[in-house]
Amino acid sequence: MNNLPNIDCKIDNINVIDLRVPTSDTLLGSDPFHKKPNYSAVLTTIETNTGHQGISVAFTAGAGNDWIAYGVKDLAQLVTNMDFSTFIDDPGAFFRLLIDHHQLRWLADGVNRMAIGCIVNAMWDLWAKLVEKPLWKLLVDLPPEKIVQCIDWRYLRDALTPDEATEILAANWDAGETRENALRQKGPKAYSTAGWLGLTDEQIVETVNKVKASGLDCFKMKVGQDLDFDKKRLAFIREAIGNDARLMLDANQVWGVDEAINHMEALTEFRPTWIEEPTARDDVLGFVKIARALEKYGIGVAAGEQVPSPVIFKQLITSGAIQFCQIDATRLGGVNDVMAVILIAAKSNVPVCPHGGGIGLCNMIQHYAMWDQISVSAHSDTQLVEYLEFLQDGVFIEPIQVRDGAYVAPTTSGWGLEMHPEFVDRHIYPTGAVWQGREASGGITFLA
Repeated sequence: MNNLPNIDCKIDNINVIDLRVPTSDTLLGSDPFHKKPNYSAVLTTIETNTGHQGISVAFTAGAGNDWIAYGVKDLAQLVTNMDFSTFIDDPGAFFRLLIDHHQLRWLADGVNRMAIGCIVNAMWDLWAKLVEKPLWKLLVDLPPEKIVQCIDWRYLRDALTPDEATEILAANWDAGETRENALRQKGPKAYSTAGWLGLTDEQIVETVNKVKASGLDCFKMKVGQDLDFDKKRLAFIREAIGNDARLMLDANQVWGVDEAINHMEALTEFRPTWIEEPTARDDVLGFVKIARALEKYGIGVAAGEQVPSPVIFKQLITSGAIQFCQIDATRLGGVNDVMAVILIAAKSNVPVCPHGGGIGLCNMIQHYAMWDQISVSAHSDTQLVEYLEFLQDGVFIEPIQVRDGAYVAPTTSGWGLEMHPEFVDRHIYPTGAVWQGREASGGITFLA
């Protein structure tokens, strides 16, 4: 199977744009910590001397978006003028060029790894476009040996060896076409985050009814502000979605470990499937304690949207700390990192339920879900993929679609992240039209 483009292609330029949307006006996206977020994205475009483009986004909540943008611009110096075949020949070596930089590595994960992910994800987008395939199809068609070559195995072999990863992928290879055809017909099952903390009951019902019309029967609610408030809101939500619908809860790290256990024990009557991010993003031992305490109630623990590295994911998965693995499309160092996490989760039979939302995350995670459910876990029995209906129409030229409660399999080459130029122009921070006269509400001095 040949995935190598027959094009003499060189990286000519990398363009980076700081986009911010004043969602703090509507409180869409609000939770116990992020009370008035401005959904934002670093839009990275890799341009070649042949006129091709690779695009990526990195999602943030407003202030700090420029930190990542600066990092991408700085890293661009390592990539500009590079032959694109260098990346295709050995994606793992390209990844290590960035992640192992002898000076930048001192910055550790977080902003550094997210900036690296911008470059890496744009390179994968370019590769998929050169072979004229959606990103998920490029991954599905890559032979197991090529997937394994992409991954940095240094700190992961105690949980999953390259040989084990090859075996997982090879075992599913022959049935891949059948699985692919099935997912083309009925994409990955979706769930909706309907219960943003700052919304009124009426606004939540409106959202619930809207996504119900698309066939969704799984819904998520933000909790953690106040126990009495949570009980009243969850009683309302449960009535709105019905007794048979699945309900997930998300605390966005607002609790300490024992506080999380006590709070969740008081909410068991609402039969949540999981509690997401009940405590600090990287407190593996804390997650273990919470998971053990809630197991008897049939409540799982979910996390991953702010987990900064595959190593932390390795610990969360192999220790039994999480029962649902929520990979994020732009928190890690790009496709190479995420593939490693999905493979580790498959070995431990932990379902991958990607985190969506933001600007562009849902557009990207659908590709990971497709690859997982075709080539890695090779089933769709336990996975759910987050879906948000806003910041799609009028933003992306090819917005995501859901039908009959599932994502519609994307067919556009690459990630499908191309944006309407008018949206980009209006939301560049701080010079875009939507920020004129209100620049302070988009930056670091804007406090809630």
